[in-house]
Amino acid sequence: MDKITIKNLKIFAFHGVNPEEKENGQNFYIDVDYYVDIKKACKSDDVNDTVSYAKVVKVITAAFTKEKYNLIEKAAEKVADSIFDSFEDVFRVEITLKKPEAPVKADFDYMAVTITRERQSAK
Repeated sequence: MDKITIKNLKIFAFHGVNPEEKENGQNFYIDVDYYVDIKKACKSDDVNDTVSYAKVVKVITAAFTKEKYNLIEKAAEKVADSIFDSFEDVFRVEITLKKPEAPVKADFDYMAVTITRERQSAK
């Protein structure tokens, strides 16, 4: 099982339960591990034989900023869905979505949710 990792992708978006979060927005950080067979790319040294992290970043950003969600759980799920929809060779994703500016009166680095999803078999 091969894995490609994107760490701390910073995206400004408008997710949250409070109205000011949807109006003012805030920074989020996303870690994504996606699993794909990269044996062919290892031999060919050709970007067309892998799932390009540059393309994955574009898909993540588009999915994450397309709508405003109350919950980071929902936003993470949308990112996972968009990766599967865009890249048929990806068979598993692990996403950690961090919210460092969560409106909680406490001293913390960030609040986060981590989800793991696997591609479902053809219906």
